[in-house]
Amino acid sequence: MIESVKIPYPGSHISVNHYLGRNKHGGYYVKPEANVFKEELQWLLKHCHLEDFELPLEVKCSGWFKDERSAPDLSNLSKVILDSIQELTGINDREFRWHDGERCIGFKDPYLLITIKGTGTTPSPEATESTTSPSKDKSKGKV
Repeated sequence: MIESVKIPYPGSHISVNHYLGRNKHGGYYVKPEANVFKEELQWLLKHCHLEDFELPLEVKCSGWFKDERSAPDLSNLSKVILDSIQELTGINDREFRWHDGERCIGFKDPYLLITIKGTGTTPSPEATESTTSPSKDKSKGKV
């Protein structure tokens, strides 16, 4: 199964370099702008029922940006995107595989296209029978 969502790019607020702030006690918190992005993404992904996909999930992010200066390294967006998916689904982000997609320049309204694909494979009953049958035959021949 494959699902894709298009979401406006809000700027560097969601980069791993900028989305955390420090409170007066020395702890960290997620900045409000990043939380808004996470909530928007979760709202868009809610109907996809990602918890029903086979694990691991491949998550690919492509971006269309105004200019080179405003275009982030897509890998820096992985933290906030994967955390958002984990919060939505309850699936540990160890089960996600991140891939940088296309990075295009020259677009008036910047946006991200996030594609999620279930990649796990479960053997079919036929495949299970064909792998177990020869071993049964070999054991019969040795008796």
